[in-house]
Amino acid sequence: MSEKRLPIAEQKLNELLKKIDTPFYIYDADAIKENATRLYDAFSWAPGFTDFFAVKALPNIHILSFLSSLGFGADASSLPELLLSKDAGISSDRIVFTSNDTDAKEFYEAIRMGVILNLDDESHIDRVLETGLPFPKTICFRYNPGPERTGNAIIGNPVEAKYGVTKDQIIGCYERAAKLGATNFGLHTMVASNELDESYIVETARMVFSLVKKIRDEAKVRISFVDLGGGVGIPYRPEDEAIDFYSLSSRIHELYDQMIVKEDLHPLRITFEMGRAITGPYGYLVSRVRHVCHKYKDFVGLDASMADLMRPALYGAYHHITVLGKENKPKDHVYDVTGSLCENNDKFAIDRSLPKIDRGDVFVIHDAGAHSHSMGFNYNAKLRHAEYMILNKRIYKIRRDETYSDYISTMLPDMEEIDGIRL
Repeated sequence: MSEKRLPIAEQKLNELLKKIDTPFYIYDADAIKENATRLYDAFSWAPGFTDFFAVKALPNIHILSFLSSLGFGADASSLPELLLSKDAGISSDRIVFTSNDTDAKEFYEAIRMGVILNLDDESHIDRVLETGLPFPKTICFRYNPGPERTGNAIIGNPVEAKYGVTKDQIIGCYERAAKLGATNFGLHTMVASNELDESYIVETARMVFSLVKKIRDEAKVRISFVDLGGGVGIPYRPEDEAIDFYSLSSRIHELYDQMIVKEDLHPLRITFEMGRAITGPYGYLVSRVRHVCHKYKDFVGLDASMADLMRPALYGAYHHITVLGKENKPKDHVYDVTGSLCENNDKFAIDRSLPKIDRGDVFVIHDAGAHSHSMGFNYNAKLRHAEYMILNKRIYKIRRDETYSDYISTMLPDMEEIDGIRL
């Protein structure tokens, strides 16, 4: 079981609600630090252990800078995420560029920045060459095991997934990269997302360690670091159990001794790109009830919408809800919890058992510290909302509310004709 706690004491949250408007996100950096300390302590046996935090999970410069101070690197999937990582003060050697469908212009900037390229396809070698820059000395490839492994609902079946180099391509990729001048090699894979079965992550490590030996034997290339992906999940539901970093690490350590040390492949740097597992449980969307409607079903309408948190609509994902001040009331009413978008799937919960809800009640939506605010959008011209961070028992604003001026800032005041085009 996982306990669903409020980010701060109820009394303090009520005081905060008198000072700032809902909806807003709030992240508990003090709890994130405790979680990060457990992770790094669990893997302290692994030489050079690093988690390259998945920027896409929570792309706020203050969060990235804070994580960097705790020893994290960054895993970026686009040029803006690369720039955000650099602006957060993360050094180039601690930034991985894991992208797909990438053009030569993005690779050009990534190489100029000196970050680690994690190539998603054999054709990406050609895109790198198109930059005209020297081929990087450090190169990594993302591996897709195809039918040898199964995926899950979020990331998809590996055979159907658009990500990664296939089993038949992987050896040739390393051979070609070596001929082009690469001397330091990595191997990456991610075959599941939000996985709560520890054994699945362990089997991923087994697969990767086996492939490290195969690459050495067949491509004559020695892998210096492996990235086991970011698939470690979090307990969204109260009945879920979180993965124990110490147990996971112990089992991977045992495999390391069997498959890496005994095969003379030590030292091999172990890394992850965990994002959700680091910040996910420590983020909260706080929203207020606007309406309670009784139609063919009973609906609770919030001042937040799918534009703030789209995971339930996109994946059918579950997010636990606490009704402030009614935590101990009987959950004897059933509601759909909705937002105000002109889309019927704009729902945070369907047929959710809750206490009797009244207009003005405050909802705290849990486990919104990853892939939540970052997946927001502006449909219906909805504006993005503020983010706050709890650090050293104090509360800081780390992103202001978006304004109408922000929203229209990229719209030109006057239309600009494209010269030379006549239809």
